[in-house]
Amino acid sequence: MLRRVLAFVLPAIIVAVSVLPARPAVAAGAVWHVVAPGETMVSIARDFGLSAADIGRWNQIVPPYPVHVDETLRLTPPLAPLPAWRSRIELVTPAMVGWNPLLKCPVPPAMLRKVWVSYIDLQGAYHDGSIVVHRDVAERVQQIFFTLFRRRYRIMAMAPMAVNMPGETNMAIVTAGYYCRPVGGTDVWSEHAFGTAIDINPLQNPMIRGGAVSPAGGSYWLNRNRYLIGMVHAEGAARAFTANGYFWGGQWRSLKDYMHFSVTNR
Repeated sequence: MLRRVLAFVLPAIIVAVSVLPARPAVAAGAVWHVVAPGETMVSIARDFGLSAADIGRWNQIVPPYPVHVDETLRLTPPLAPLPAWRSRIELVTPAMVGWNPLLKCPVPPAMLRKVWVSYIDLQGAYHDGSIVVHRDVAERVQQIFFTLFRRRYRIMAMAPMAVNMPGETNMAIVTAGYYCRPVGGTDVWSEHAFGTAIDINPLQNPMIRGGAVSPAGGSYWLNRNRYLIGMVHAEGAARAFTANGYFWGGQWRSLKDYMHFSVTNR
């Protein structure tokens, strides 16, 4: 009788286990962990043999220790706590954006603002970075980057690069906003030329169009089912933007632009 019961029950158990969502592999001695869907502070602590209280303290997260998808949690004590987030908004001069009247850019410098925000880089270091956007969205941009900082989302680099990443010459990796240029291959102004679009972590969130990947080094991050430092997902970092009136290029159908957020969905 017992054999007949086991013969019936065991296959059902095996099937049930096989359809459970796979948990991310746990790396021994890991220093960081990026939160994936379904994870909690308790489950992460258990997987790494740590306590939720310790991880919360090391990341300055208070009980009940909420976590968010795309958040990067440090798994070792920091040398020093992160400073408080800070921000300010400045007027923009023509020199700040390399203004050239001959280009007939659609938005003059007087309609732009430089927004300074605190951010955490991929190694966990604190920086003050800046991004130029249209004045109408400056306060929204502050709120977006405050949310990203509070949720411990990592940003590879922001201006001024000479301060935040000395020696780096590849500007394609920079999180940025305003740039007076047309859409590639057209004579239509990009939303960046209006200051109403932001590209975040371009290397980790590349654009895919016609089989081409931009920036070229972004191919490593094409598998969007992974949760790696700096990546954006719909249920994660993208919500900081979409909750503030931005649309995400990662949800486009004709192409995928995972770095791109704009207020016009273009």
